[in-house]
Amino acid sequence: MRPAMNEPTRRQITKALLLTSGAIAGGLAPNPIRAAEEIKRGGTLNIVIQPEPPILVSLTHTAGPTTRVSPKVTEGLLTFDLDFNPRPQLATAWHIREDGLRYRFELRRGVKWHDGRDFTSADVAYSIELLRQHHPRGRGTLSSVREVLTPDPHIAEIVLDKPAPYLLAALTGSESPIVPRHVYEGSDPLANPNGRAPIGTGPFVFKEWKQGSHILLERNPNYWDPGKPYLDRVVIRFIADANARAVALETGEVHFAPDTPVPLGQIETLKANPNLVIETRGYDYQPIVYRLEFNLANPYFSRPEVRRAVAHAIDREAINRVVFYGWSKNAPAAISPALKQFHNPDIPRHDFDPKKAEAILDAAGLPRGPDGTRFKVFHDYMPYSETYQQLGAYTRQALANIGIGVTLRAQDVPTWFKRTYTNRDFDFMSNGMSHSFDPTVGVQRLYWSKNFKPGVPFSNGSGYSNPEVDRLLEAAAVESDPAKRRELFRAFQMIIATDLPDINLVTSANLTIANRKLRNHTATIDGPSANFADVWLEA
Repeated sequence: MRPAMNEPTRRQITKALLLTSGAIAGGLAPNPIRAAEEIKRGGTLNIVIQPEPPILVSLTHTAGPTTRVSPKVTEGLLTFDLDFNPRPQLATAWHIREDGLRYRFELRRGVKWHDGRDFTSADVAYSIELLRQHHPRGRGTLSSVREVLTPDPHIAEIVLDKPAPYLLAALTGSESPIVPRHVYEGSDPLANPNGRAPIGTGPFVFKEWKQGSHILLERNPNYWDPGKPYLDRVVIRFIADANARAVALETGEVHFAPDTPVPLGQIETLKANPNLVIETRGYDYQPIVYRLEFNLANPYFSRPEVRRAVAHAIDREAINRVVFYGWSKNAPAAISPALKQFHNPDIPRHDFDPKKAEAILDAAGLPRGPDGTRFKVFHDYMPYSETYQQLGAYTRQALANIGIGVTLRAQDVPTWFKRTYTNRDFDFMSNGMSHSFDPTVGVQRLYWSKNFKPGVPFSNGSGYSNPEVDRLLEAAAVESDPAKRRELFRAFQMIIATDLPDINLVTSANLTIANRKLRNHTATIDGPSANFADVWLEA
């Protein structure tokens, strides 16, 4: 059944969705299915992701590895092709009322949860409410939701208090997973065992998670799309050593590795391997910006002049050259340049100027001591890849040049989350944040005072609060006029560039390395986060 919507709404949604252009060009190797090619059934797909995900359902967590696993078991209402056109998944049709305050979804019939229970609109309503309360981005994305009506087991209507021009694009499996009400009802969703052994509607059924080793998913024989998936099973492996990941790709032991799985310095060597392709598509749904985020409760970083000094000590060109091997571009504004419609290139600048940084610190009453150090802080870099470690090392050296002593703390992922977002026992950290397909979804969560939620990862980690920023973000979230919405976001970026609760550094191309035998692996805007029902392996 063809999804239906009236033409004015179709144009509005198209404008809202087409926000990202291709990321940084280079290394593109398309992997199309030739018309005469016969799809092969069966086989085991070996994927490597790093680091190991903390949880397997993206209901309460937006960690990148989680979003790679979750949609293969737990689906969403919609998916989007590479041109950002919406396509059916658990919803077969959708209708948006002219005023933008009611979204009606016709749900797929005959869908079963992996435990045999029927999928119904009650699951959709319950999931939307859980996402609204517990998803780091969902608090903003779904803040206008008044209720979800379920007039029929196969009809769900999302009723809004205010327009949400980005809502449709937020309903993918990776961003807004639909979970089984009967499994979550009456429990704490943060502690529910379904997060570690998920029951979904997807093409693959969870079988086991051996921590430190792998996750095993097997073909769902009762999948709603007859004949799919084509694969018998998917093994998602964790290989901590980057050189070992490169070897596994070169030998064919691993077929698919997203999220730039090897150091960027090795990419040229792998490109020369005729059995491998380097894919840059499939990441426009979640453009990543690397940043330094201050704990504004720290006695030094609570001072705006200290944050300005740090900003003047950072050389983005050096970061691009030394850390990203030329695969990044400067991104100093609070909204990624990939979101061209909203990005403000005219923000106040804090260009690389170490002498100015030193003068600011001297004027702030923070002179160098006998050892040349003004003060000492800890830096907790995100332990996701060697890139973050290199970014931490660069930051330490850059701040040492202006008399700030930085001690790097290396730790595993759970410890990092607990230290930074739960215990808030950090001075400043480096991380990479997705700005998503719309600033209300990907950016608001980082600066909105109402999203300062200790214990919730990838939220307002700095503890930043500015009433005018809150007002601008909340107004932009419900503004249906594209020009007015753009101006609200531009004004927001001006304030952030002045207050500097964080320092946005660069945006980098994300790369997937895949074996040429693997077919149809990048067909959606969120590539590695697709459900892989259509993926297959050549013999």
